[in-house]
Amino acid sequence: MNEANAQVSVRILDKEYQVACAASERTDLLDSAEILNARMREIRDVGRIVGLDRIAVIAALNMANDLLHAQARDRTLDSDISNRLKLISDRVENVLGDTK
Repeated sequence: MNEANAQVSVRILDKEYQVACAASERTDLLDSAEILNARMREIRDVGRIVGLDRIAVIAALNMANDLLHAQARDRTLDSDISNRLKLISDRVENVLGDTK
């Protein structure tokens, strides 16, 4: 492993995993593992789903769903911002056109 990579130990549902990542992404990996661990604990603690693999799949599906919703919100915001910028640009053009 070169100096740009790091070996990171993460703990998810009391199980230790060694993960290699870019040294610059170590903090993000640890934060991601913490979020995943919390989600998996929530699912496990509800008690309806048994088995680490099933808990992991449900957590992954929930997180993917959250991602899809966030992306949809981002697209809506991008569209709203683009529309507002267009309106502002049109107003500026109109004002500049009136002053000529």
